[in-house]
Amino acid sequence: MLYNISMKIGLLTGGGDCPGLNAVIRAVVKTALVKYGFEVIGFLDGFKGLVEDMSKELSLEDAVGLLPKGGTILGTSNRHNPFKYLTDKGTKDLSDRAIETLVHHKIDVLITVGGDGTQAIGLSFLEKGVKVIGIPKTIDNDLGGTDQTFGFDSALYVATDALDRLHSTAESHHRIMVLEVMGRNAGWIALEAGLAGGADLILIPEIPFTFENAAKVIKERERKGKRFSLVIVSEGARLEGGKQVIMRKVKDPTEPIRLGGIGRVVADKLEEIVGLESRYTILGHLQRGGSPSPFDRLLATRFGYFAVKAAAEKDYGKMVALKGNKIKLVELKEAVDNLRRVSPDSDYVLAAKAIGIGFGDE
Repeated sequence: MLYNISMKIGLLTGGGDCPGLNAVIRAVVKTALVKYGFEVIGFLDGFKGLVEDMSKELSLEDAVGLLPKGGTILGTSNRHNPFKYLTDKGTKDLSDRAIETLVHHKIDVLITVGGDGTQAIGLSFLEKGVKVIGIPKTIDNDLGGTDQTFGFDSALYVATDALDRLHSTAESHHRIMVLEVMGRNAGWIALEAGLAGGADLILIPEIPFTFENAAKVIKERERKGKRFSLVIVSEGARLEGGKQVIMRKVKDPTEPIRLGGIGRVVADKLEEIVGLESRYTILGHLQRGGSPSPFDRLLATRFGYFAVKAAAEKDYGKMVALKGNKIKLVELKEAVDNLRRVSPDSDYVLAAKAIGIGFGDE
């Protein structure tokens, strides 16, 4: 197959940072330059780089040492949606200015690396005629169209390790230890870390819980002579009545709500009901930092290669995705319109309940 040797690829990383972003950048740059002879222009700080015309040409030297490195050398932002760009006078649609930047740099295709917000913006640009290819990234693992996003496995390892460490201190002091993890409105991190780390109670957004039912799990363990319990709770888990705990609100037209703090609420309430001393730990951005796991390095590398391959074959409007153990292309719209959340009847939940883990729902 003959390829357009003059093709210019635009690349940006949007949304929250996570392990594996630099591995993707490395794979895109090396595949584009070495295999196809394409140029790669990296836009800085996510979509802000498009609006403000901040960019740099990426060379093979830029890709050196990136595989194990956390974060993103391009920078990122989850506050600069070009269609709702925050200015001193409120929000403004600056998408045309962003497109002018692409035209100015003679970009043939834009590769967007990010989660549901980033890919939704990518889809909006696609509808305005921009050639877009998406790469799925998020520690929340909630993006549709793919079985897993890169970044999730690394965050899962951090959360599981935290539970392992909390286990010994919980047992020593006969306490309830509550670990709050990220995930927004998807409970994947809490669910899988809870299973892998031996939690006794898992609280996730997809399964409504009551404090009374959650306390039953702790009391039953006490009845059996177990004087401590491990609880893992997703930041988006819903309290009675469907309410979530909001840490703060920010000036972000795309996502103004910042969840957080439910770990403290759960710890306080369980101590009140059960009577055991409780402590809570909010894992926070520790889940986003550090070196990517081997799985995420491999997945990010495969995603990067297949994204450039799709660009070379002019297969635009798609997102690379993991399907089973294969990398496939799915429609970008499919990924954006069908967010991936935990099914209460999933194998993970059924297995957890079968071995005695509670979800506070019964």
